[in-house]
Amino acid sequence: MTLSARDAVELFAFARQHKGGVFSSSGARFTQEIQAVRNGKIGKVLRADMYGAATLEPTNPELFWYGVHGVEQLFTVFGTGIETVTRKSSAVKGIVTEGRWSDGRIGVFHEGSRNVSKAVGEKGESTTLGKWEGCRPLVQAIVTFFQTGVPPMPEQETIEIMAFMEADVLSKARGGQPVKISEVLPPTGRKSKKN
Repeated sequence: MTLSARDAVELFAFARQHKGGVFSSSGARFTQEIQAVRNGKIGKVLRADMYGAATLEPTNPELFWYGVHGVEQLFTVFGTGIETVTRKSSAVKGIVTEGRWSDGRIGVFHEGSRNVSKAVGEKGESTTLGKWEGCRPLVQAIVTFFQTGVPPMPEQETIEIMAFMEADVLSKARGGQPVKISEVLPPTGRKSKKN
């Protein structure tokens, strides 16, 4: 969507000002199992390890290119509330980035085969989160968006996805030190209520 949380906040504000709808989403968000977990299949998700490709591209920093798909899956099962992001390994070894949510939950993006993605919840676990089902569910969400004007995902979630990836870049630059989301998310980008 953008290459920074600040730009995402500004883009949403611009859309509201001009009464336009906007959203950004990965098709990986709409797989049946990811949606089932989001909707409570395993209760509140306590930990998730999402695997995915993280091909790098010079015009987009780190996860902003292809890694966004796995990051978006983390946010699909966790929702908003990310507090800190820590780069655990470099792109040379394969990117591993840990996010900690405000209530202590942990979500980790791993560069690698998506077929081993897993979420652990209060009522069990799901180990089939990485199954790709094609673009049909995303296209259906887009059509519904055009019909209703209602985005299929909360604005705040998109902003926090951008903030997660931006904080990851900073953490890598600082040798793997944790980065608080408040450092990259402008004050107007953090909502007090949950989405």
